[in-house]
Amino acid sequence: MLMENNQKKYKKIGEVAKILNLIDKKTGKLSTHTIRYWEKEFKEIRPHIFSGNRRYYDNKSIDLLKKIQFLLKNKGMTINGAKKELQIKNSYLDENDNKTINAKKLKIKLNKISNIIKNIKKNG
Repeated sequence: MLMENNQKKYKKIGEVAKILNLIDKKTGKLSTHTIRYWEKEFKEIRPHIFSGNRRYYDNKSIDLLKKIQFLLKNKGMTINGAKKELQIKNSYLDENDNKTINAKKLKIKLNKISNIIKNIKKNG
């Protein structure tokens, strides 16, 4: 029963290759070796291994693979460039994880903006 739930929640490497449309141009077949290579290069990709030494990917990993694919293929970045980009994004996200502090700062800024707009309407 647990494995059935995991299979619905997780996708096999072939399914992920299909989602990412990773097709070997020579053979026309799905290319899973690209994902394995990215795993070695990007330590953030951590597939789950349940049984039979098979890789299973959750939605978070798939989203990360999509970002990596975009940076490498669409933006033409190098592996090192993509790593740096992901580190910048992750550190930015880490800073924003403390939502209580940010909510307070945001509220203060919104109040200031609201007061400026009121003054402009009143005087303008």
